[in-house]
Amino acid sequence: MRPEQPSPTPPLPPSQQTEEAAGAPGMDVPTRLPDPVPSPILRPASANSMRRTRSLRSLMADSPSVTFATNNLRSGSKAESTASSLESFRFHRDGSASGTPASGLGRVSTSRRSASERAGSQRDLRDEDARFVYINDAERTNAPPAGLPDNSIHTTKYTVLTFLPRNLYEQFHRVAYLYFLVLVALNMVPQLGVLSPAAAVLPLAFVLGVTAVKDAYEDWRRHRSDKNENNRTASVLVGGVFVPKCWKEVQVGEVLRVVANETLPCDMVLLSTSDPTGVAYVQTINLDGESNLKTRYAKQETMPTPAEALAGVIKCERPNRNIYGFLATVDIDGRRAVSLGPSNIVLRGCELKNTAWAVGVAVYTGRDTKVMLNSSGAPSKRSRLETHMNRETIMLAVVLFLLCTIVSLLAGIWLGDHGDELGVIPFFRKRDFSDKDKPNATYNWYGAGAEVAFSFMKSVIQFQVMIPIALYISMEIVRVGQAFFMVQDKHMFDDKRQAKFQCRALNINEDLGQIKYVFSDKTGTLTENRMEFRCASVHGADFSDTAAGGGDDDGHSVTGEDGVVLRPKTAVKTDPKLVALLKDGAGATADRARDFFLTLATCNTIVPMIVADEAAAGARLLEYQGESPDEQALVYAAAAYGYTLVERTSGHITVDVFGSRQRYDVLGLHEFDSDRKRMSVIIGCPDKSVKLFVKGADSSMFGVIDKTVNSDVVQATEKHLHSYSSLGLRTLVIGMRELSQEEFQEWQMAYEKASTALLGRGNQLRNVAANIETNLRLLGATGIDDKLQDGVPEAIEKLREAGIKVWVLTGDKQETAISIGYSCKLLTRDMTQIVINSRSRDSCRKSLEDAIAMVNKYQSFSTDPQLRVPLALIIDGNSLVYIFDTDWEEKLFEIAIACDVVLCCRVAPLQKAGIVDLIKKRTSDMTLAIGDGANDVSMIQMADVGIGISGQEGRQAVMASDFAMGQFRFLVPLLLVHGHWNYQRMAYMILYNFYRNATFVFVLFWYVLYTGFTLTTAITEWSSVLYSVIYTAVPTIVVAILDKDLSRRTLLKYPQLYGPGQREENYNLRLFIFIMIDSVWQSLACFFIPYLAYRKSIIDGSSLGDLWTLSVVILVNIHLAMDVIRWNWITHAAIWGSIAATWICVMIIDSIPTMPGFWAIYKVMGTGLFWALLLAVTVVGMIPHFAAKAFSEYFIPSDIQIAREMEKLQDFHDVTHPEVQMSTVSRA
Repeated sequence: MRPEQPSPTPPLPPSQQTEEAAGAPGMDVPTRLPDPVPSPILRPASANSMRRTRSLRSLMADSPSVTFATNNLRSGSKAESTASSLESFRFHRDGSASGTPASGLGRVSTSRRSASERAGSQRDLRDEDARFVYINDAERTNAPPAGLPDNSIHTTKYTVLTFLPRNLYEQFHRVAYLYFLVLVALNMVPQLGVLSPAAAVLPLAFVLGVTAVKDAYEDWRRHRSDKNENNRTASVLVGGVFVPKCWKEVQVGEVLRVVANETLPCDMVLLSTSDPTGVAYVQTINLDGESNLKTRYAKQETMPTPAEALAGVIKCERPNRNIYGFLATVDIDGRRAVSLGPSNIVLRGCELKNTAWAVGVAVYTGRDTKVMLNSSGAPSKRSRLETHMNRETIMLAVVLFLLCTIVSLLAGIWLGDHGDELGVIPFFRKRDFSDKDKPNATYNWYGAGAEVAFSFMKSVIQFQVMIPIALYISMEIVRVGQAFFMVQDKHMFDDKRQAKFQCRALNINEDLGQIKYVFSDKTGTLTENRMEFRCASVHGADFSDTAAGGGDDDGHSVTGEDGVVLRPKTAVKTDPKLVALLKDGAGATADRARDFFLTLATCNTIVPMIVADEAAAGARLLEYQGESPDEQALVYAAAAYGYTLVERTSGHITVDVFGSRQRYDVLGLHEFDSDRKRMSVIIGCPDKSVKLFVKGADSSMFGVIDKTVNSDVVQATEKHLHSYSSLGLRTLVIGMRELSQEEFQEWQMAYEKASTALLGRGNQLRNVAANIETNLRLLGATGIDDKLQDGVPEAIEKLREAGIKVWVLTGDKQETAISIGYSCKLLTRDMTQIVINSRSRDSCRKSLEDAIAMVNKYQSFSTDPQLRVPLALIIDGNSLVYIFDTDWEEKLFEIAIACDVVLCCRVAPLQKAGIVDLIKKRTSDMTLAIGDGANDVSMIQMADVGIGISGQEGRQAVMASDFAMGQFRFLVPLLLVHGHWNYQRMAYMILYNFYRNATFVFVLFWYVLYTGFTLTTAITEWSSVLYSVIYTAVPTIVVAILDKDLSRRTLLKYPQLYGPGQREENYNLRLFIFIMIDSVWQSLACFFIPYLAYRKSIIDGSSLGDLWTLSVVILVNIHLAMDVIRWNWITHAAIWGSIAATWICVMIIDSIPTMPGFWAIYKVMGTGLFWALLLAVTVVGMIPHFAAKAFSEYFIPSDIQIAREMEKLQDFHDVTHPEVQMSTVSRA
């Protein structure tokens, strides 16, 4: 046992090889690829024999799916042990044993493949599509015309020279910004100069400047990170000695040395490692987010040669984004080229673990590395509110057009009526009398028609704030604030993983308050993905009586090589009858039981590790590490029943069988893949026999089991599988068969041919696996319990009460999914289940028609929604194949939306996305998808909102999601609390921005009507500019971040309060029209009350303009204050501070002697009428809003208002009737 170093992880499946994905047309590319293979060699050969003969391991090294081990069988080489030597394996046929070692068994002759065959394989990677890397010769590798990049990385978007043009170009992708840019350009035309150039540019410049500063800061941080990364040092071979060198100076072709826990500076092919077998362990958490160790290894041909003496050429594919694939060959000293695969390359960003050192040659550097080619974020999404906002923006543009048209038409009429007076009227005065020699001279007069056109364009400039430019920057700031509070929410903090909620997309926060459909994965999302072995069916007998087997301390301890007792870290309850059968039983059942648990102990990719027992000082535990929680549970179960996996190397495994150590040589391993749905291992046993052990899904295994042998066992096992599935257990079927010498040799030759193919390798290796996995003897089946996460039933119940439909899309069996559905309260006993399981196109069509008839029948029974029968649709993946391949999607949609619950079983990843798309295309309802694995990525990206669970299946789902969290139950506070708050706040802020800007524009419009339609204004141009930027911007941002219409506990107590967001009650066309009517009324009050009071006075226009400015600002801030629900000191400071800031700004502007309104505010403030008018405007302007608010709350209160009054009147815990009837009728 070697506690100081983990054993290598077995290879990965052939079906998931990616060499064929290198870029050639027609290649078979799997949807997801696992980790590459470890070394299949049993023990390292001597240096001389390594040079003489290419080992079997070196032939198979580039294939991650099947591995097998041999000893050096050449004469003169000594096998490590007789028991483990392949020559000593005896094959039993017809009951007789051959006493002669099988010639050629386990040996691969390098002469079997002809030169033409080898050349054909080499030609698969054409020279024009390849990169040539000369080992230890960077100068030749990088010589022109190669043009290879250095190893520096640049993740920044800008440079000092490109920042301004590129940033402006990106910002002007927003159409609204282009609109304001056009207005600024128009204002620069002398005939259209309504505002001064500085005042015209300021609003747009402010918004662009704020965004530019934010972008510059983010890019500066990226620049700083790049600088630190590029200046890290690596050990590079220079002049036969490894010397430190900056990462940015590393070149393709150079040889590097990396030590344990160091990060790899570039993508490099391994040449040698500290492990005699060439194995190296890497952690790829920086690359794909997965923390489990991956196994990589060096080729046998490069291992014995010192790095400084190594020479050769690597012919590899051009840089590409496929992190799971690599296609190359290496030619050492002119010998035959050897193929390289993804298990021979280590990528930049990975960390070397549990390996003292590794030496490799750089093949991709800098921007060509796979991590840099894959550096892209999640797809961008737009929120529903922002999309709807475009409708109101267009309507405001229409209103703006109408106002400008009215002004220009009235200006034309006025010019026509006063045509004879235009020569002397001061404002127009088209006649120029200053030059006596030119009596007919005129000023810049272009005729009445041109003046009308000028009036229209001047009106657009004057009323431009009708489209609120500050709204866009305000929304970004508000979303950042909302995201901060979501991340800091302790109710969404995962204590087990010490992980906070992650907000990966800032532009769809408010969509969380409008979700109607939730599409959820099951395993790892609803369940913990922490498996517990519960029961087994062995040779037709059920062993599930674990209650009689003792307590939680059940487990089989073993003694290590140093005499220390090792106990499995995870205890498993055992069935005493099965334990007795394994220890003392005889006969066929006992033999099958022993083979059953030997399969569990050997047919896996688990690596045993010895760790300290924290509970008991000095004690040691045996911990099993692996990528699959199912495999971990099965290996722990095997240990509990006496078959303890204690050691795994690249060529053999050691199993402690009831205290007796037995060594099993790993001759080959076919990893699990999604096509076969099973995995297998070829084992050389101590009794010299060769056995094939297989485990997999029942749908896959029963097709390769020989049912003519022990048919009663097959039938009994099928019954047990159905029983286990009904309990919600995950099931696997176990089978085996012995291999004859001819069968093994045939497989060996087929595997060699497939594994050395450069193209189509994955398909060939899949065929090899399928050919050997036939005519199996059924050993039994296992049942594993995947426990529900904490709070899942309560969370689903809350979501359903909130009017959210929860659909579960899983790859599990139907019985398992239904059982879990009942456990998590997704399914209830009063539901009528509609099950569609079709095996043909015709039966699928008939099932759909029957389901539609059943839905119509139940809907016709009761028109009262409270009395209708709840329906649940259960459909499998086969039926979905027929549905999506035909035009029956509409029928499925008709059935699905009529059901309360939809449960899809045995579905593929793309089918999950298809189900989400089914709803998105046919309804306007918001969808949310939540999952934890790579198979959920397509579903997450398809939905309006995607949420990743950071669970046991890596981080692919998290990296593709908009939000990430640790538990499914966090969905309740996320949607019902933060989603509700975000939607309510953002909806109000958008409407308020429309209202406040429209009020100001209408005040300007009324003034134009009384000034001969000349587009002059009493309000100073600087007040017009600062109105949206300083006077009124801060309060609405603060309120949109901090205000809460209801408390958290009320929202969680009454999930029905989530309904207003689904029904769009806080933002709709009706509310928009109301606020526009309110803005017209308030503008009338602001303009006409001061106008009527001063119409016969001698007050100047500037004084009146200051009064109008202050009136509008006070009015819109009082309007906001009236709608604030929860006050705090920040809200007080923002609202009242904005009014004070407006006053200060007006006084400063009027204190500038060069301004037209110099000292005006000081004169008008000295009169009592000024203060009386401010009060009158505020009171009269707020009457309609106050009246409407009072009327709605007292006579037609909404659910929100009812709940808010309940909070005001009595303490939440004193409520005696918690069930308050909530309205479900839309008020939109």
